[in-house]
Amino acid sequence: MSTPPLAPRRTFGGIVAVWVCAAVLAVFIGLVVGADARAQWLAVGLGACLLLAFAIQLRTGRSQGFTERVAASVLGALVVMGVISLGFGLAAVIPG
Repeated sequence: MSTPPLAPRRTFGGIVAVWVCAAVLAVFIGLVVGADARAQWLAVGLGACLLLAFAIQLRTGRSQGFTERVAASVLGALVVMGVISLGFGLAAVIPG
């Protein structure tokens, strides 16, 4: 039997780190990839965020709430990437 840690690591920082990575990926994809292939590359970026969320949450070593933390990370990444891609889509539609 092992002793529990006295001060477990905080998990909210790992969730926010995935959101920041999603924002960076979405901006990079929006700037580099053409409008015709942007949706496919955003899906690939979201998959990378899922893998990153698994890696970060496994690194914390806490099993309680693992599924909820990964879900919050990926759902937040989806929202962040969606908002940024909405901005790129509106920029493509508006002339000028």
